[in-house]
Amino acid sequence: MKRDQPEKEFDFDREVDRLGIRIKDANQLKVRDDVFDEITLLALYKLVHKKWLSAIGGSISTGKEANVFLADREGTDVAIKIYRIRTANFNTMNEYILGDRRFTGMRKSRKDLIFAWAKKEFSNLKRAHEAGLSVPEPYVWDRNILIMEFMGAEGRPYPQMRNVDLEDAAGTYEEIISFMVDLYKNAGLIHADLSEFNILFGDRPFFIDMGQSVTTDHPRAFQFLKRDIANINHFFSSRCEVKDERELFTRITGLVFPDLDKEQQGKKV
Repeated sequence: MKRDQPEKEFDFDREVDRLGIRIKDANQLKVRDDVFDEITLLALYKLVHKKWLSAIGGSISTGKEANVFLADREGTDVAIKIYRIRTANFNTMNEYILGDRRFTGMRKSRKDLIFAWAKKEFSNLKRAHEAGLSVPEPYVWDRNILIMEFMGAEGRPYPQMRNVDLEDAAGTYEEIISFMVDLYKNAGLIHADLSEFNILFGDRPFFIDMGQSVTTDHPRAFQFLKRDIANINHFFSSRCEVKDERELFTRITGLVFPDLDKEQQGKKV
């Protein structure tokens, strides 16, 4: 058995210069040692070489598993999402990958799982976008990196819905429920982490963070959908009248609300 080799010293600035990756607002990349390791920089180099990127700018958001940066592609703003190989939550990701038929037979090392997760988010966004839903258009993915449409204006990202004073809360609530219906029926997906944190608000709601989204035949699909419904109802319950969770479940799926404690998968209405 080979012994683990000591990790060689990594110089971010030297590697960036060597690969020719242009960094804007370098002083804003405070997380660079955690995010921009050698694997990530090589993937970035490949994307720059293929003209998917011209330069990387400042941070847009820092999530549990990934960081999102504003980037430039030949004068157009794009968002670049980088999943952290060293510190992403392996166990949490595995919960959503297991049972997804698109990823059967995948090797289960940390690196392989994170690469699969980036591919999974690209695939989920593509399905949702092609179904006409209000999500960022995904452009390309490579290893642990996803490049997609920037959801914002003039370099400023749209705010999370939790930070918006909604003028028409009832109308927005209905838009979100309609999204859940269309995502299920037209894209064959359940968001699986839907909340006021993963909805941006511009002139309408925009839905993000779909790496964990699962297909409707996933073993835990209904459990995730129930949680999504509960999260949305909880947020809107103090802002407008909300629908009964069982009624919403049936509207979305066409099934009777299942008793998951008895592992029932629902019956046709």
